[in-house]
Amino acid sequence: MRKGVKAAVVGSVFAVMVGGAGYGAFNVVSALDGDGGSGAGRPAAVKTGPPGKDEVKETTARFFAAWEKGRAATAATYTNNDAAAEPLLTSYAEAAHITHVKITPGTATGTTVPFSVRATVSFEGKSKPLAYRSELTVVRGVSTGRALVDWQPSVVHPELKKGDTLVTGEATSPPIEAVDRDGTVLTKAKYPSLGPVLDALRAKYGDKAGGTPGIELSIRHEAQDTADTSLLTLAKGRAGKLPTTLSASAQAAAEKAVKQYAQSSVVAVKPSTGEVLAVANNRKDGFNAAFEGRVAPGSTMKIVTAAMLIDNGVTSMNGPAPCTDTATWQSQTFKNLTGMQPNENATLANSFLRSCNTAFVKLIDEKPLTDESLTTEAQTRFGLGMDNWKTGIVSFDGSVPASGGPDRAANAIGQGQVQMSPLNMASVTATAITGSFRQPYLVSTRLDDRRLATAKGLPAGTAAQLKQMMRLTATQGTATRAMAGLGGDIGAKTGSAEVDGQAVSNSWFTGFRDDMAAAAMTEEGGHGGDAAGPIVAAVLRAGG
Repeated sequence: MRKGVKAAVVGSVFAVMVGGAGYGAFNVVSALDGDGGSGAGRPAAVKTGPPGKDEVKETTARFFAAWEKGRAATAATYTNNDAAAEPLLTSYAEAAHITHVKITPGTATGTTVPFSVRATVSFEGKSKPLAYRSELTVVRGVSTGRALVDWQPSVVHPELKKGDTLVTGEATSPPIEAVDRDGTVLTKAKYPSLGPVLDALRAKYGDKAGGTPGIELSIRHEAQDTADTSLLTLAKGRAGKLPTTLSASAQAAAEKAVKQYAQSSVVAVKPSTGEVLAVANNRKDGFNAAFEGRVAPGSTMKIVTAAMLIDNGVTSMNGPAPCTDTATWQSQTFKNLTGMQPNENATLANSFLRSCNTAFVKLIDEKPLTDESLTTEAQTRFGLGMDNWKTGIVSFDGSVPASGGPDRAANAIGQGQVQMSPLNMASVTATAITGSFRQPYLVSTRLDDRRLATAKGLPAGTAAQLKQMMRLTATQGTATRAMAGLGGDIGAKTGSAEVDGQAVSNSWFTGFRDDMAAAAMTEEGGHGGDAAGPIVAAVLRAGG
């Protein structure tokens, strides 16, 4: 048990209590059939259809009244999941020490009711007011026909998810004052999408940065490797200073850029060192997809595939890579983007800058390539897929599994079984243009003596060809529009990845400008240059 708190996890307790507010004994059957509730007996005729206006008003009023009075078991009976609702509502008062609760409902929209909460959080003589907004939806119980609150943890607090718990007590980690590479303080208020990153850094390095913990109301997440989310500070601890590799100017540009496109993430790194200069996400779920995303990277993967072709002597930048209308590999037919003109005499550079799928698919059958060749290239040259990156917080190292059948061809163009994050692709670009793999990192290894991952990198000739092909893509190919107006030494690669169940492909883009490499992904953003491209260009324009 962590210090100073008594936690109850959502869904971990099942209690049978005596009901209130005009209802009789608790009906055990109703809890087991998922309808919640505590009626003295089932009505003769079970109602169907959406709850009416009066039912919505009555159910929410009774639920709020019980919640305000701290009667968790009673409040839970007005939901459609007693077993999950009761322990979280209990912990609201007991583990989170939230009292004097006043809930004010807003105007309902159909069966959805917004509401505001005002309360007081008190712990060991320290008190502070708490205020927030949330909403609930009233549904019809399947078997009872009763109007019930559709139970979600977010009813209690909008930031709560399944398995989360509210707790008040001494913080599990001292606060930190994270600073950028030049000493500028980085805060959630100024850089909102850094919130989860700063929480993660605090959880891991708070006790190493020299601070002392305060008293806080926090969300404790079910996953052990997920940092607590602080909601309210009752008594400030002393913050320890934590230097990071981030650049305040690059971070500001990244924050602004991702706001233009929903479900977007971007990472920028310094190729000469591996230092992470910026990480930003624009996501409703708060997930750090920039570091932890696991999705197909589309044609940005052709950087690694091109390196494999060159390193294995299959072709070279100026060697043949015919771009045909279609290419068939083991019964699966691959096509190019609509409107792309075939070019039987294309070089690798030309097929790369136009992002011709069929050219890459046709070349993977050349000797000495095997099902393992792309995996070997990714691991030994680019440091991907070895599960050994130590960035300072949780991150994904990429995955390029050895694949036979149609997936061997699909992997080569960034589909199939290949998975990447923007962090991975920013690192791929950094390796491609320098020839050296330098594992990305957020905090110095001197802080915790961790060992960064290593890989042998690329031959100088391969790196030179990759860099030149990316330059051509940025000035003559698919990345031209996005990279327009950028000065200095620039290069890029576009990508779009089709994902099952999505009507529009994910937009991918990675590029470099002098000693900065960046990569971005926008879910359902379309072509690489449509959404991810402008994000990367904005970050590169800001510099590090």
